[in-house]
Amino acid sequence: MPEVKLAPSETTVRVRFAPSPTGYPHLGNIRTALFNWLFARHNNGSFILRIEDTDVARRVEGAIDTILDSLRWLGLDWDEGPYFQSQRLEMYREEADRLVREELAYLCYCSSQRLEVMRQEQMKRKQPPGYDRHCRHLTREQKAGLEASGVPPVVRFKSPLEGQTSFHDLIRGEIVFKNSTLDDFVLLKSDGYPTYHLANIVDDHLMAISHVLRADEWLSSAPRHVLLYQALGWQPPQFAHLPMILGPDRSKLSKRHGATAINEYRDQGYLPEAMVNFLALLGWSLDDKTELLSREEVVKHFSLERISKTAAAFNRDKLDWMNGVYLRSLSLEEFSERAISFSERDLPSEVERPLDTDYIRQIMPLIQERAKTLAEVPQLSEFFFVDKLEYDAGLLLGKLESGQVVKIIQAAITRVGGLGNWNAASLEAVLRPMAEELDLKTGVFFGLLRVATTGRTAAPPLFQTMEVLGKERCLKRLKTALDRLSL
Repeated sequence: MPEVKLAPSETTVRVRFAPSPTGYPHLGNIRTALFNWLFARHNNGSFILRIEDTDVARRVEGAIDTILDSLRWLGLDWDEGPYFQSQRLEMYREEADRLVREELAYLCYCSSQRLEVMRQEQMKRKQPPGYDRHCRHLTREQKAGLEASGVPPVVRFKSPLEGQTSFHDLIRGEIVFKNSTLDDFVLLKSDGYPTYHLANIVDDHLMAISHVLRADEWLSSAPRHVLLYQALGWQPPQFAHLPMILGPDRSKLSKRHGATAINEYRDQGYLPEAMVNFLALLGWSLDDKTELLSREEVVKHFSLERISKTAAAFNRDKLDWMNGVYLRSLSLEEFSERAISFSERDLPSEVERPLDTDYIRQIMPLIQERAKTLAEVPQLSEFFFVDKLEYDAGLLLGKLESGQVVKIIQAAITRVGGLGNWNAASLEAVLRPMAEELDLKTGVFFGLLRVATTGRTAAPPLFQTMEVLGKERCLKRLKTALDRLSL
């Protein structure tokens, strides 16, 4: 088989995202989907969704729904599909049979036991694992005997034994593989299901896919695919292998770094707008300084030329920062609307449901500036909802004596108890001068009041917080603080 050499060509852009439902989509999968979607939208092309569900043994219940939900959450709309490979089996069998007839593939009757012994022997000899082509040279009589015995065969591709296969990668340039490093890989399994190698080639051809943008872990499979295209007599698409995503320490991305299912980020309160911005910058950049880009801006500027050849590093702190920026950019109405479901879900069970939406809207301006994720909102705002605060009485004291703190709180109760208008301005007008009267630094005085009314040393601005909590609740909490000090 002669050397194959492909060059880029101008064509209508048709790309696909082809996940396998053998697990839930994680950052790497979705980054691949996003780059394909961005490339299609930038070039006024088509984004096709295909579910590669031929690995029946490893299929995970609910994975397909999670894939679709994840794409919808991020706003990655598809133009065609979803197509399911399990509904297209006859097409793959036809092409595999054609390759066998044309002697570009062959039937292999080797048992799993023989293959395992072969692999063990190769490991002992420190040879790279690969099929030894035992069935490639069977005689007609041998084939007939194996056929008669009822052994279900697989179909293997006849890889060339010499020469090289090269192709042009749109990100990495010219890629060359020695054919001697390729084994005779399986096209069709004994159960009639295709392997990835055959199914994705047949589908990409029939769906007129122009560009294949996929993770660089598939780079080693690319020569097999190039050879298959040639054997089938089809024009290959253009390839672009995307850089890996590594952990912050440049090791393989793992769950401790953030390699969790993408829907977990949704459940943790990250905004889809922030995730799209963050994922777009994992391997692509506009320049060396711009970090905040709207979806429309990324679509406008996206190109393969701006994709890096080197691996991208996942940075959770950057994602948190970016999500916080997006949260603060929301209108109060939008922020409240998105946050309320997290509050309903995560506030203590003692808090009455459904939550009062008018009360929520009063609280949210005080929380919006501090939250990095929507899932933080219940924890940041819990003291607005519960009747009883849990905190160490020692937080009230700081460097002050217990008796001194008692007098301070009693004075505060007297002063604010007489207020007719309970609002932030009125509270500040009576409490700020008290610090000087009591010979206290304002930070010490306000910190004491903050602990008494919220149970925390860090909370939203004191006077606005007291206004939202209301007069009755604040006075009750100040009196409860006195009781704590007397214990």
